[in-house]
Amino acid sequence: MIPRYLTDTDLSAIPHYHTDVIVIGAGIAGLYTALQASETKQVLLITKKSLLDSNTRYAQGGIAAVISDDDSPEYHSQDTLAAGAGLCSREAVDILVHEGPAGVQDLIRMGTKFDLENGEIALTKEGAHSQRRILHANGDATGAEIVRALSEETKRSENIELWDDHIVIDLITVDGECRGALVQKPDGQRIYVQGSATVLCTGGTGQLFRYTTNPDVATGDGVAIAYRAGADIQDMEFIQFHPTVLFYPGAPRFLISEAVRGEGAYLRNIKGERFMEKYHPQLELAPRDVVARAIVSEIEETGSSFIYLDITHESEEMIKHRFPTIYETCLGIGLDLTTDWIPVAPAAHYMMGGVKTDLHGETNIKRLFACGEVSSTGVHGANRLASNSLSEAIVFGKRIIRRIQSLPSLGPVILDYIPSHNLRLEPPKQAMVEKRLKLQKVMVRYAGVRRDERGLKRGLEELQRHLPMFDSCLSRREDYEFANLLTCALLTTEAALRREESRGGHYREDYPLRSDEQWLKHTVFNRECGLTEEWILNDGIKL
Repeated sequence: MIPRYLTDTDLSAIPHYHTDVIVIGAGIAGLYTALQASETKQVLLITKKSLLDSNTRYAQGGIAAVISDDDSPEYHSQDTLAAGAGLCSREAVDILVHEGPAGVQDLIRMGTKFDLENGEIALTKEGAHSQRRILHANGDATGAEIVRALSEETKRSENIELWDDHIVIDLITVDGECRGALVQKPDGQRIYVQGSATVLCTGGTGQLFRYTTNPDVATGDGVAIAYRAGADIQDMEFIQFHPTVLFYPGAPRFLISEAVRGEGAYLRNIKGERFMEKYHPQLELAPRDVVARAIVSEIEETGSSFIYLDITHESEEMIKHRFPTIYETCLGIGLDLTTDWIPVAPAAHYMMGGVKTDLHGETNIKRLFACGEVSSTGVHGANRLASNSLSEAIVFGKRIIRRIQSLPSLGPVILDYIPSHNLRLEPPKQAMVEKRLKLQKVMVRYAGVRRDERGLKRGLEELQRHLPMFDSCLSRREDYEFANLLTCALLTTEAALRREESRGGHYREDYPLRSDEQWLKHTVFNRECGLTEEWILNDGIKL
């Protein structure tokens, strides 16, 4: 059983701190939301490492928004719904495509410098998009540019206080309402932070898997602490594996942006043959889940460990100008993007599910909000459309702040204790780095790109062997991170076992077909109620 709290803490015996809005996490969701809130509120921004450590920083491709006269919100909506494989919320998608362009203008006003072409914003196309609607910066360093601009704005704001190197252990709730969070400082001291609203912007769960495009901070903290607090957690089985991640001996996994295929790159198997025509009419620009499974199939058929990404037929000038970061990174390990085929393989990239919210980013727990990858707004459904994630963060970040501004103020609330867990006597005996590696191997083997009942049940059994660690006295960042990873791994694997079909980022070899008759519904976890299912409704009628 996953406990309500990870630690035994007497709240009356530790320092208290009060602010208006607590923002946890510092990617585009955290930075943008904090800046929006700071216009009228005092904000505490808590980061586990620093402002520059987030998934956003590594986003290469760009941000999707309707900018061109040739495009329209209707086209963007159609593409998003198609990629989401029936599980998108049409209302949420409608909000995204109509409010996204204004959000992009906000980013520009805050200092983000998107690439220009003949004086106009340059647009590119990515997989499953019908139009060129992807804005990018510095060629292939869009996320880094957005983080740079928002970080500088954050540092200038007098209403934002930044706590680097702090970790949120748990949320504090009273009568179904979030009152703040238990936070641990770099020196190990704990502090009770009280706020009138708390916003989770903690990113995803990439570190569940041995190979991922995510940084090491992506340990599912927001999902796990929200689950322990009683929030609904939705669609955890849907994990997006990016098809093209650098696979080279001695080199770290590095994302090769989908925009490379958007600009004309081919996928070739180890024999040098293009193969996507066997799998999808959109070839290299098919949805990510299709491309990832196609690559895995080719790897298995040819007995290799990777396939090739080939853009050597395009001009050297275009490649260096459009993809400077990818070009320099590959060159650093002896690969020339202009003349060499680049070895790639799929790796965990994005979590489609997460903390369930309404259309204003609020969870079922009052005063608790979620924004960005940690949230499940209904935009992404079973498979996120490329470059919609950054758009979602700014659109729903702004909506969250509008909702917070309508909340009545909440004065300081004194709580005496967190309920004790009487068995917590000793620290964990096994090194967390070892436990983490074992967990990652289980997830890759049994809950990766392709799944089946036998493997998922075996995976659950192996994960459940780690449950006794919740009886240990946890005190370090790596302890809390493993507890959060284990929580997310259990939710992901159990949800994948329950969904007996294949859809989007969830593929079951024993149920290879999509089944709308049986599975046009969400899986929803709640710590008190367990795992339930919710049908997709249209005007109150099951679709």
